[in-house]
Amino acid sequence: MNKLFYVCVLFSFFSFSQQKSKKQITAILKDSIKIEAKSIFGVDNFGTLYYTSKNNSFHKKTKDTIITYANFQLGEITSANTFNPLKINLFYEDFNTVVVLDNRLAEIAKIDFNTTQPYKNISFVSSAYNNSFWIFNEDYKYLELYDFQNKKIKLKTMPIQSRVLDLKSDYNYCYLLTENFLYVYNYFGSLIQKIKNENYESLAFSEAHLFLKSNNKLYFLEKNESTIQPIKHSFFLIKQFLVTNESLYLYHKNSLRHYQLKIE
Repeated sequence: MNKLFYVCVLFSFFSFSQQKSKKQITAILKDSIKIEAKSIFGVDNFGTLYYTSKNNSFHKKTKDTIITYANFQLGEITSANTFNPLKINLFYEDFNTVVVLDNRLAEIAKIDFNTTQPYKNISFVSSAYNNSFWIFNEDYKYLELYDFQNKKIKLKTMPIQSRVLDLKSDYNYCYLLTENFLYVYNYFGSLIQKIKNENYESLAFSEAHLFLKSNNKLYFLEKNESTIQPIKHSFFLIKQFLVTNESLYLYHKNSLRHYQLKIE
């Protein structure tokens, strides 16, 4: 009888812990603005927008001013990482080149990986700490932490066996989404988590959570957790999405919609 009692108590405690750890997140429309952009790459806490126009110029738009950077010789901007506004990196995949800009969009550095020794064929770039960024070496299929100031590789990860879909990072973590798995690395390049990809296509990262897109649905992964959960929302088409803290931004047909994320 006592054994049965202890089993019931333990089961109830486990069930309570499971329910307690599971959170529900809802996206509630707050406002929207009209803006003509080819792609939007960032929105900060002050409402500053980072985006590209149809002529492939890169813009930083505040309430009062718009600053523009253009390098038409390098063609189309594949990605832009604005996590660190003092060291914004623009990736031009067609020319295998990364340009680093300061907060006034003046060039700090220009790295042409066609001329580095050894040559590197890069497919993804994302910011890291200090004067570094994460790059995915397409020829050898691994991540490298590259110090652009000293022009050297700080570390390399183990090779990845499936096609890479997206890469996002901050000072502490790097998230690599592939067709088969989501890989989470710390800033030492150590793999700390590996989660099966259940048809996720792209991701966005905030200080609190990682957000993933699958078809026209969004999901979130809480930091230090392994369970990916759906987001309750009322929108139907997701062309491009961004996350800043607890704010979600969706861009479609020249409209940038701002949703407040409610976590319970």
